[in-house]
Parts: sequence; C-alpha cells; structure tokens
Amino acid sequence: MIEIGKYQDMEVRRLVDFGAYLARPDEPEEVLLPGRYVTEEMVPGFKLNVFVYKDSEDRPVATTEHPYVTVGEFAFLQVNAVNDTGAFMDWGLPKDLLVPYSEQNVRMKRGGIYLVYVYLDTTTGRVVASAKIEKFLGNVFPDYKPGQKVQALVYQHAEIGYKVIVDNLHRGIIYANEIFRPLELEETTVAFVKQVRPDGKIDLTLNDKTNVRVADLATRILDYMKKPGAIPLSDKLSPTAVEMTFACSKKDFKKALGQLFKEKKITRTEDGTFILP
Repeated sequence: MIEIGKYQDMEVRRLVDFGAYLARPDEPEEVLLPGRYVTEEMVPGFKLNVFVYKDSEDRPVATTEHPYVTVGEFAFLQVNAVNDTGAFMDWGLPKDLLVPYSEQNVRMKRGGIYLVYVYLDTTTGRVVASAKIEKFLGNVFPDYKPGQKVQALVYQHAEIGYKVIVDNLHRGIIYANEIFRPLELEETTVAFVKQVRPDGKIDLTLNDKTNVRVADLATRILDYMKKPGAIPLSDKLSPTAVEMTFACSKKDFKKALGQLFKEKKITRTEDGTFILP
C-alpha cells in the first residue's frame, strides 16, 4: 500500500510521455513520478526511493526531492502565503504545506517562522501541519535508559535551560548546567538521557559518557596537581603510571589534560610538563 507523506522504496512499472508510474513490488497500486524527475536510467524494473504526497489536484504523486519534514515530525517552517483556508508553509516541495486556521495558536503571517507538527489528515488524506504541538507530545510514555542517545529539537528557552522535543514524541529539557556549547532555537542536536521523570518528561544532557568521564578525570587531575609532592604530569607519562595514579586509560588522561589546558586551568612548560598557572 502506498503511504502518503512518507518515503518508500518503489520500482518503475511503466513509462509514459509525462513521467513514469511507480509501484511496490507485487502490488497493483501505482503512483506517478512526473517527467521532470525521470532520468535515463529509470527503465521498467528500476528501483528508487521516493516521497509521496498529494498534488494541487489532490492526486498522489511521487518525487525524488526531499521535503524538510515528513509525517510524524516537528519542524520550524516559514509561511509563504496566507488565504481564507489557512497558512501555506515552505516544506521544500512545489506544493506548499497547509496549516488550517483551526490548527493555529495565533494567526500566522506571511514570512513568519513557526514550529509545526506534520500529520496525515484522515478525512482528506492530505499531508497537513498543526502549530498546536502540545497535543502531539507525551502521548506515549518514554522508554529510555540513562545514557541513551536521542535527537532533540530545541524549541524554547527557559530560565533553567532549554525545552526540547525528543525523537518527535516526548517533552524534554536540557538544563543550563548540562550545556557545554551554545544552543540555538530551531537546532536539532544529539543529546543523552539522564532520567525519565514520573510525569514522562525527560532530563537530558549534551555530554555523553565519555565527556562525563573525562570531565570527572580533569577534576581529579587538578586536585592531584595541587597536592604537595605530586609527580610532574605530561602526555608522555606511561600508560602504567597513568593507570596507577588515576585509574584511567592513557587516552582519557590526554583528553583531560587537553581540556584543562584549553580552559587555561593548567599551562605547559617548554619540556612538555603541565603545571598550575
């Protein structure tokens, strides 16, 4: 069955003057790939991955272009036009994406950029969008383990950090003390789960386990260097000496020294020894 609003693997069933008809193997239903997307290699039996949506005449059509967002995803999009039906957003395809007035929190304006959720309208079978994002979040309880990697879309700055959408399904927050680089609204970033709270919201960090481990090691190295009689440290210290002194790998040891040096918490002498400033 052809799925509207999603990518799917199909093959060329037959060629016509205005394009090529595609279908899934062993399925009778066909969809048109307009001629502007057909290349010389697309002979009957040729396999390709396409995105399917409905054109301006409400017919399913395939494209090799890549929209900015697909069904089941959130994205910040710009409004190209507004009329009596609603707002029409640029999503990277020839036909703009409709946000009906009933799915707007505030009246959208031409040129404005808004966060929307893209879904398939079961009544019309068309791909549409909604700015009422809250009703699409938190409908299933998160099933994550601490340290698990996720995708986080940054959508709002809060006093304690940034609110994010996790894997297009859940509400999350990255606290200010978990941020080691600037974050931008509309940015999608890799984050790591710290904990899933009883209310289903997710506490995240930008630090993976390696970064956390190295940061902890850097603190221990700094404390060690402040002790009387501490041995001189350099990145030439043997793996055995590193293991005996800090119970860590030589790789993490060098990363931690580099982090402390970058933060100007230690300096380096001409012979390569690190000392306190």
